Order: sequence, then C-alpha cells, then structure tokens
Amino acid sequence: MITLNAKIPDGPLEEKWTRYKNSARLVSPANKKKLDIIIVGTGLSGAGAASSLGELGYNIKIFCYQDSPRRAHSVAAQGGINAAKNYKNDGDSTFRLFYDMIKGGDFRAREANVYRAAEVSNLVIDHYSALGVPFAREYGGTLDTRSFGGVQVSRTFYSKGQTGQQCLLGAYSSLNRQIKAGTVTMFPRREMLDIVLIDGKARGIITRNLITGAIERHTAHAVILATGGYGTVFYLSTLAVNSNASAAWKAYRKGAAFANPSFVQIHPTSIPQLNDFQSKLTLMSESLRNDGRVWVPKQKGDTRKANDIPEEDRDYYLERRYPAFGNLVPRDVASRAAKERCDAGFGVGKTGLAVNLDFRDAIKKQGKKAIEEKYGNLFEMYKAITNIDPYDEPMRIYPAGHYTMGGLWVDYELMTTIPGLFAIGESNFSDHGANRLGASSLMQAAGDGYFIIPYTITNYLAGEIRTQRIEPDRSEFDEAEKAVRERIKRLLSIKGKQTASSFHKRLGKIMWDHCGMVRNGDGLQKALSLIHELRNEFWNDLIIPGSDEELNQELEKAGRVADFIDLAELMVTDALDRKESCGAHFREESQTSDGEAKRNDDDFAYVAAWEFKGEDNRPQLHKEHLKFEFVELKERSYK
Repeated sequence: MITLNAKIPDGPLEEKWTRYKNSARLVSPANKKKLDIIIVGTGLSGAGAASSLGELGYNIKIFCYQDSPRRAHSVAAQGGINAAKNYKNDGDSTFRLFYDMIKGGDFRAREANVYRAAEVSNLVIDHYSALGVPFAREYGGTLDTRSFGGVQVSRTFYSKGQTGQQCLLGAYSSLNRQIKAGTVTMFPRREMLDIVLIDGKARGIITRNLITGAIERHTAHAVILATGGYGTVFYLSTLAVNSNASAAWKAYRKGAAFANPSFVQIHPTSIPQLNDFQSKLTLMSESLRNDGRVWVPKQKGDTRKANDIPEEDRDYYLERRYPAFGNLVPRDVASRAAKERCDAGFGVGKTGLAVNLDFRDAIKKQGKKAIEEKYGNLFEMYKAITNIDPYDEPMRIYPAGHYTMGGLWVDYELMTTIPGLFAIGESNFSDHGANRLGASSLMQAAGDGYFIIPYTITNYLAGEIRTQRIEPDRSEFDEAEKAVRERIKRLLSIKGKQTASSFHKRLGKIMWDHCGMVRNGDGLQKALSLIHELRNEFWNDLIIPGSDEELNQELEKAGRVADFIDLAELMVTDALDRKESCGAHFREESQTSDGEAKRNDDDFAYVAAWEFKGEDNRPQLHKEHLKFEFVELKERSYK
C-alpha cells in the first residue's frame, strides 16, 4: 500500500523553494560521473532535463519513439509561454501568476508546487532567449507579450503562432550540445514498455526498437518520465496521433499513483471536425482570442453568411456573460459556453457544431499587416485546411480534447510513489489543478526540466552514490522482459477482424459523449459498461498484421489502445467518485443557478491519487488533502 507524502517545505510561500535548495543534499562532480539517469521523452521537459543533468556531469540516456527529438509534441504549442516579468508594467508579479494558476485550476492544485512554477518562469524566458528562441519584440527591441485566457495582464511571450516549435528547437540545440559532449546518449525510435524495479526502486526500463522489433534492457540509478499527456484517449484531439499514455500507465501498474485522471482540458479553439475519416483535430491557438471576437447569430438557424449578418444580429456571448474577461475567459469556461450555444441551436456551419471567431474589428483597427505579423502562420494553416480565408471571413471553431491536468502523482521533488521514478511536465499532475491556464504548459515543462528536477533528483541521488552500476542480467529484468514479450505475443495471437484504430475511435466517442465537456452520474455509469464491453471485444477480435520482429505500427497502436481502454476506465471511475464540478470537470448535478461549476470544498478539496490493485480489482483511492494557507478558497468568477 502506498503512502502520500508531499514533502512540502516549511516556511512562507515565497521562501519554500529557496529553503529547499539550501537544504537539499548534493552530489560531488566526481560522483555524478558514476550515476546513470534514464529520461523517457524529448519534449521541453525531457530535453531540458537531459541537457541540464548532462551538463552537470551525470550519464544520461534519453529515449523517444519518434525518429528525432524535434518531433516531440511540445512542437505543437502555438500561442506562447508565460512568465511574470511585468514588462508591460500592468501589475503582474510572481504572486499574481501563482494566483491566476490556482484560481484557473479552480483551487484543486497544491500551492507550493504552483508558486514554484511561477517563481522559475522568468528563468525559463531568460534561458530560451539565450538559446536563441526568436520571441516577438517591441519596436525598441524588448520582448513583447500578449494576454491569454483567465488573466487580466499581458505576460505571455510568443513567437508568432509557433512558440512551441521555436522553444523545442532551442531545447533540441542544448540537448545536441550534450550529445556531442558525450554526457547524453540518444535512443530514437524506442518505445518504453515497462519500468523495472529492484528492491522497490526504479532501476531501468524495457524498450522495443520500433524499427527492428528488438526488445532491449536499459539500466539506471533513477528514471524520469517526460512523456506528455493522454488527451488522445478521445481519439480526435489536438494532440499528435501517436501521443499516448502507455509509459505513465506502465508506471501506474508498477505502483506509481495516478492523480486526478478525470481532469482533462477541452480546448475551445479547435477547427471543427470536417468528416468521419479524420484521425485528429487541429488547434487554433488561444492567442487568437486576444484579437478575435467569438460570436453566434442571435437567431436560431440563421443561414446567412457570417459577413452578411449585421452587428445587431450577432451575439458576442462571452463578452455578454463575462464582461470582466470577455473573450479571454479560461478554456473550460469558453468551451462549455460554446457547447451551450451550439446545443441550444445557435451554432454555425453545416453541422451546427461551431461558433465564429471573427477578426473583422481587429483588422479594421490595427490593419491587416499587424494581424499577419502576430498570427500569419495560423491564418495560413486555417485556410489550407478549410479553404476559408480568415482575413475575409470569420474562422469557425469548436472545443476539442487537449491537455491533461491529471497524471502521475508526484511530491514536491517531482518523485512518484515509486522511489527513484520521477515525472515531469504534462506527465505529472502537480501544477494545474482542474484546469490549465493557457501558455502555462510550456512554462511548466521547461521549468521542471531546466530549473527544478536538477535540484530534486540530486537530493535523491545523493543517497545512491554507493550503489554500483545496475547490471541488465538481473532477475528483475528477466521477469519484466518476459512479461513484455508475453503481452506482445498475446496481442498478435488474437487474429480477429477489427483494427486497433477502429477500437480507439469507438473508445474516443464513448469518452467524448460521457466523460468530455459535461458529465453526469448516469452517463458515467453507462461509459463504464461500454468500456467493459469494448475491452472484451478488443481482446477477442483485434487484428494485427505482420510480426513483432519488424517495423509494425499496427502492433504499436494495439498496445497503446489497450492501455487507453484501461486508462479510460480509471478516468470514468475518478469522475464518478468526484461528485462536484470544478474546472474542466463539470458534473451536471453540481452547478450554480447560472450554469457555472459548483465546487464542494468540504468534501472534495483533495487530490485523488489512485493505486493499482490488480486487473480484476477496483483501484484504491488515496486523498492528498489540499491546504490553502496563502490564498482564499472562494468561488471562481470571471464576470
């Protein structure tokens, strides 16, 4: 049975991280050379951790299933990265960024972790600037910023609509520097299929070479997962098609608690589904809501073209409902508002499942060139996909599955409930509560990798300097490899008629319909039943052509879909157990008179951390009760 110990330092909020760093144990340069660290994932958090720890002198082995670290999903973040530099002199501060994140997450995050993320945010911007990330600049040469949802200041640094790509290229350059220096060894086209524990500690991983099919053993004194989120459980999402939950799920099955799995963000600004053959959706950056105005016709079923509908017949519903924040309300609020308007019959387009995002007024006021400089590549991408020119007529957008606030439970040191196993970036739960503020994902991922894990893992590794290098021929590796091979053999032996993608698509619809933007008890119970049926059908009628001794993408998909089915059950279980609405978790039974989320702080002000108890048993719930010493626990309002 696991025990939750958050290890939060004592003292005032603004001193906790400094006190921790001052008291953490250190490893001498000579001893660092004797210690091996495995990092799984090469996005901003993984590449940042590898380059930082490699430069410190540790021996780093880093893995990704892509052919290059540059293909990590961090590349897809568009709108920006937050930091509390207050360049606009508009009242921003570290505490205000911290408070906006706590409030945006509907008071379901741990204060100490959130404040630390805000505290290191300025270091992240300075570091990326030094790496050459081409952030937008004011006329005088200083870095420019813009606003994002849920805030009233301008703190988001950006590089047009490709901030994630530019930051990832910066992280990739620092990673390559350490690869050339010999402190980091890169293993592309490997998928982690299991964690290996020795005497209860994470000591290595089992991987499959995705080109040759070879099963490989890799050892280390500690393992870091930087494997992103699980938004692709919905099948159609803004994430890359191959994004998956398998690494985190393997850790969960080995004893790492999974926290708040039902907290999944639905992004309000996605291009709507165009047909039944799509395998993913395309994100339009939240930054567009700085200048774009969201509206629907006031009249149901209005068939006029958007440009033909006069001002008096337009409902700018976000500005009407939330005058203090307008179009820049948080993502969960904007998503539910769009769904409500479309469900009520005011949606636009052939399906009625879309709303307008209109730049007419911004173009008139600022000029087309100014809008092009801010969002040019996003406008080009939208036109290429839809054949609609957003300079001439409004974009059409609709919510889609996006970021996962839930993830592996970690303490203040970012260590899971398995000693020696750390989780950073989106793969952990720690900083965003029940809803993530826009532009805080890159901030957290980079902060975890560059400025937090190098301190906290050293505190752990100081106790491992007498541990000899782990040999891969130990019985624990034999057992783990045997289990991996047996599972692959079982998947290949089914020889049914349905593909892994077909099962994934059906699972996604179950989750979207019953555990998506809106949930209720009956729907969640139905989802559990449907998931059980789908799992049984999967393990009896799956087809995988080819073998495991070659490149076999259908085998890759099958393993990931099997994990998604199991994760979906845990998500629904968690959503059923949390009988309140908070952030992106909206239970219809728990809402205010005006349709907003209604929290139950007396009974649910905790992190729900689930422990795996076997395939045939209900997971065990552990509660980390949240204490709010530095902010007032109150109803979230953006009106």
